[in-house]
Amino acid sequence: MHLPTFIEKKRDGHELSAEEIAEFIRGYTSGEVPDYQTAAWAMAVYFKGMTAAETGALTRAMMHSGIVLKHPAGSPPKVDKHSTGGIGDKVSLILAPLLACDELWVPMISGRGLGITGGTLDKLESIPGFRVGLSEEETAAQLTRIGVAMIGQTTNICPADKKLYALRDVTATVPSIPLIVASIMSKKLAESLDRLVLDVKFGSGAFMQNRADAEMLSAALCATGRECNVRTEAILTPMDEPLGHTAGNALEVWESVETLQGRGPNDLVKLTLDLAERVANVPRTQLAKWLDDGTAWRKWVQLVEAQGGRAADTEKILKIHAAPIVHRVPATRTGRLAKMDAGLIGRACIALGAGRSKATDPIDCAVGVSDIAKVGTIVQADEPLLIVHARNAETVKVALTLIEQAIEIA
Repeated sequence: MHLPTFIEKKRDGHELSAEEIAEFIRGYTSGEVPDYQTAAWAMAVYFKGMTAAETGALTRAMMHSGIVLKHPAGSPPKVDKHSTGGIGDKVSLILAPLLACDELWVPMISGRGLGITGGTLDKLESIPGFRVGLSEEETAAQLTRIGVAMIGQTTNICPADKKLYALRDVTATVPSIPLIVASIMSKKLAESLDRLVLDVKFGSGAFMQNRADAEMLSAALCATGRECNVRTEAILTPMDEPLGHTAGNALEVWESVETLQGRGPNDLVKLTLDLAERVANVPRTQLAKWLDDGTAWRKWVQLVEAQGGRAADTEKILKIHAAPIVHRVPATRTGRLAKMDAGLIGRACIALGAGRSKATDPIDCAVGVSDIAKVGTIVQADEPLLIVHARNAETVKVALTLIEQAIEIA
């Protein structure tokens, strides 16, 4: 392949063939295609876009740049979900064991947090001993045994995506819809799924700030999934206030356990069921019953202990990860809570150390915010609106400045 011609073709808005895209990704993964030419191509895609066929071809090429999970003939349907991220979004921790109660296999490959978006792997790793780095063989054995595994992207799964995402991150091409779609879908389709549900967020605490952009991304994701022969559905979820009552790694594990034991907040339970019913065999009423009667909790116990943790530790996770400073933020006056800005709450969590500004930043599992009041609640003056869990006074000060901007009482 003559790379300058390949780049020019996309620069001038022409459609690339599946063969050209596959050869380009193969060369980039192997190191034959240098970063500077890949960056030029990514920028051309950013400005000129890709057709559905091109996006599908790119997704398949990235998916096949590494291993694709293989499942035995006659095994149950393979299902998963993907969220585009949000504040307090701990749905995966509840949804994966819940779906495994339905005699489905859930080979969930998750990611780490970056920016204000929390990562499922970081939350799981706040559980002492929990291993997210299972091999492909260990994952297959665990699926056969209990029907669910929650793992990270190994070096063998979609290596092209790892390289290309790192390059996009430093070349201002992350917001490209085709590149976002290929990145998300290549990892999910490497699980060899039958059904996939997508939770596409929009609002102040989401990557997509408005509904129109979220609809565009949702349509592109679904088209690519279907083009790759996976039954794919999506729901659009507002992310203007945090989901549930917590944001922060150990805090979100605790709230997930509460939900798996039938005591979850309404918005978290509703979203979990909204997503689950789109890929489940059983009706919503049965899924809700499994959350209430302990069935989903028992599957969580199996999952945690299969991957090296102890379920009992998840019930006392707030004692294991106890922040030294606990600061209550009171309402300044009586009224109706009109705003609890998710984006600003997310930034406050970053300031506390609960997330990353760059991929190499360490994570503090203990910090974050809890007891977050919901928009619409009638509050009294001096009543706590949320509780800050912090490591030191300096981070509390920064977080409170952001939190004060996030709250509005009508």
